[in-house]
Amino acid sequence: MTGQQRHRQSKRRRHVAWAAAGAAVLAGAGIAAQNSQATTTSWPKARTYTGRAFDACTAPSLSAMKAWHTGFYGAAAVYVGGKNRGCAQPNLTASWVKSVSAVGWKLVPIYVGAQPPCQSGTSPETLQASTAASQGTADGKDAVARASALGMRTGSALYLDMEPYDITDTGCNDAVLTYVRAWQKAVHAKYYRTGYYGFSSSSAKAVATTTNHTNLPGNLWYAKWDKVNTTTSDWPWDPERWTGHHRAHQYMVNSKESRGGYTITVDRDAWDAPVAITG
Repeated sequence: MTGQQRHRQSKRRRHVAWAAAGAAVLAGAGIAAQNSQATTTSWPKARTYTGRAFDACTAPSLSAMKAWHTGFYGAAAVYVGGKNRGCAQPNLTASWVKSVSAVGWKLVPIYVGAQPPCQSGTSPETLQASTAASQGTADGKDAVARASALGMRTGSALYLDMEPYDITDTGCNDAVLTYVRAWQKAVHAKYYRTGYYGFSSSSAKAVATTTNHTNLPGNLWYAKWDKVNTTTSDWPWDPERWTGHHRAHQYMVNSKESRGGYTITVDRDAWDAPVAITG
C-alpha cells in the first residue's frame, strides 16, 4: 500500500482525497468463548453471507439499491454511527433497512468509534490510554442502540472501524486494544455479535497478532487492496484463526460503478461472515 492508503482517516476524507487527486476472529480461547455463548438459547442463530459486498460512504437511496440488486453484490455495508462517521446518512433509516432487506440485500453495520491517539490527522473522538476502557464501553453501548433503532436485531454482527495507526507505538497500541476489548464486551453483553474492520498492515494486524486473545471481536474484516476477491489465499496471518465464516476482505477501493442508471463509488469486499439480522 502507498503511504496515502495507509493513512486513511475516514471514508469521507478518503473520497475527498481521491476526488482532489482526480480520481474478525476471536482466536484461541476467545473464539471458543464467543461460540459457546452464541449457541445458548439467548442467542439467535447468526445470519451469514458469503459473496461480494460493497461499502459506500453514504447509504444509497432505495431506488439505487433496487437497481443495484443484480446479483453481482449481495450485501452492502452501512455506517450506523460513531463520532468519527465521515458522511451524513439521509437514507439510512429503519424504513430503508426494512425495504432493502425485503429486496434481498444483506446489511453489514459499521461503527466508526474512537480513533488512536497516534493516528495522523485529527478525529472528533480520540481514545486515550486512561479512558480507553470507558470509551470502548460507551461506544459499544451506542453501537447497539443505533443498530437496534435501525431494526437490526439481537444476533446481528456489528463491525468496529479502526483506521491505520502506528502499531509499533506500544502505548498507543495497548490503548487501542483496551478500547477494542471494552467495545466487544459491551456489544456482546447485549447479544450482538462483534466484528472488526482494520488494515492488514496496521489496525487489523494489531488484533490478529496480539498474544492476548481475550475479548477480541469474533469476525475480522481486513483491508488489503490487492484486487483479489478472496478471504483465504491472501490471508496474512495464522490460517487457523477466524475460520468458519468469520472473515471479510476489502480488496478494491474507489471503484466507480453504474447499474440500472445509478452510479456509485464503492469499495469492494469479499465476504464470508455474519451480517445484520433484519426483518
